[in-house]
Formats: sequence, C-alpha cells, structure tokens
Amino acid sequence: MRILVTGGAGYIGSHASRLLARAGHDVWCYDNLSRGHRPAALPGRLIVGEIADRATVEAVLREHKIEAVMHFAAFALVGESVSDPSLYYQNNVSATLALLEALRAADVKRIVFSSTTATYGMPERIPITEDTPQQPINPYGFSKLVIEKALADYAHAYGFAYAALRYFNAAGASPDGDLGEVDRSQSRLIPLTLQVALNQREAITIFGDDYPTPDGTCIRDYIHVDDLGSAHVQALTRLTPGKGLTLNLGVGHGYSVRQVIESCRRVSGHPIPARVVPRRPGDPPELVADASRARAALDWKPRYAELDQIVGTAWRWHSTHPHGYAEK
Repeated sequence: MRILVTGGAGYIGSHASRLLARAGHDVWCYDNLSRGHRPAALPGRLIVGEIADRATVEAVLREHKIEAVMHFAAFALVGESVSDPSLYYQNNVSATLALLEALRAADVKRIVFSSTTATYGMPERIPITEDTPQQPINPYGFSKLVIEKALADYAHAYGFAYAALRYFNAAGASPDGDLGEVDRSQSRLIPLTLQVALNQREAITIFGDDYPTPDGTCIRDYIHVDDLGSAHVQALTRLTPGKGLTLNLGVGHGYSVRQVIESCRRVSGHPIPARVVPRRPGDPPELVADASRARAALDWKPRYAELDQIVGTAWRWHSTHPHGYAEK
C-alpha cells in the first residue's frame, strides 16, 4: 500500500515507517520537525509540513496516491498538557480534525491512530481492558479520546475504516542502534536512568516509595517501540470500511520503578544512584494492559517481553547517541 505516516520523524513514527517499508509498503513521512528529527525519517521520503494545513495535506495525498494514513503527529507530554492545554487542543484535536477533513476530501478513508492509555485516567481495576471506562484526568488524555470519538463518527457517517491503538509505556530503540528516543521532556524513566549511567545527571529520582505495590514504587507496562510498530503494520490489514478497531498495546505485565532502575544497572554496568522524593500528584500505583484482544485481532504478540531486552536496545542507542541525532 501507499501510506502517509504523520509524525514520521518522531520516536514511534520513525520506527513504524521503517517497519512498513521493510514489509514492502510505499511510505512517505509527513512531519513539521517541531519535535521530530530529520535523520530519523526514511531517507528521501520526508515531506515537511503541518497537519493543520488541510490544502497541503490533501495535495500530498493526491500527488502520492496515498491509500492509508498512520497518524503519530501529536504532542504527548501529560505535564505540558496541564500547563499549556491550548497547545494540545490546537494540535491534537483541531489539527487532527483538519487532517481527517483532508482525508475525506481526497477519498482516503483508512487510518491507524496513535491513542493512549491516558484516556482511561485512574482505572479501578488492573489489568486494564478496552472496556474500562475512559475518564481522562488531563488534557492530553482527553485530546486523544476526542479523536477516538471523532473516528467512530467518521466511520459511521463517511465509511472510514480505522484502528485506535492505545499505547502503554513505549520504550526501547531499534535493535541496530540507529533509531531511538530523544527525551526532550526529561520525564521518561528509562532515558533518564540511562543518562545517569552516562554521567549526564547525578542520580535518578524515585517519586514515592509508599505505593501499595510489592516494593512501594509505581508499576508500568513497558512495550518496545518496534512491537508498537509491528502492531500498526498488522492493523493495516484488519481495517474494515465503516468500522473501527480499538485495542490496547502492552506486554501484559508490569515492572516497578525500582525494577527498571535495577535493569538499567545490569545492562549498563553502572551503579546508577537513586534518591527518593515525595509522590507526584496523579500517579496511579499500577498501569498494566490486558492486550489479549490485540493479540487475537491482529495475530500479534510482543517480541520484546522482558525488561532487560527493552533496556538493552535503549542502552545501545543512548550510549552511541548520548546527545541524540546529529541533525542535518
């Protein structure tokens, strides 16, 4: 298929683009490079532009005879969404609605949408199924939920075929070490911990060790970025006009903050000092996916099921690219 990947120069979009190309698809990346990186995009396949620019997107769709879109172009920082909600409503909601209108005008009605576990808010039961009530507690989660609802309406009214894939904690890097994560937010646990191993910071901070978990620290479900990408590739083959797939993407078991730090110590061979500070408001004790529906619907399962595997790929990337991509 001829596929346009919005956010194709970003962390997850770049990995998915490569997997799509390897599967034989004709892939174009569309990114404004505000948070993406030119070297991460497929060589010779980057179109620089705004998804809010409906006319340009429509022209790109027509020129390249695009048949499906994978939409990764969104802001995804919870704290930033709270301090600057306008940014999230403009980019994640308004601009995405402009993208959907461009798709409709160009008669491109297949889309795989990057959604999030943040749409669930503070779930009462673990593991989290797709039927868990969606009650987001921040603008980021709400912005993604709005687009999920819009896609369902577009499917009903206009015959769109879509998949909304709700990620748990994306982690890791390409196994060959040339694609990875640049954590500008300074908020993601694995990159932050590996920065300590690289002597880029003094210690890793543990926000609270008094949660109702086995070691007192928060538990999260970490899924490798290539496993996310492979689920998107599979989802393309399961799209049905007028219908949608809504699926959780996770490994199905979680690791605590302390377990992640220990894994980083093992993999890097560095001691990595840690310090405990009080909890952050709004951090649920545990977030773990029930991803059985995705496994069945997509004939998919994560290749990277163990934490040390995921951290190993991240360490290969961070240790060889301590300052991220060499921008061109």
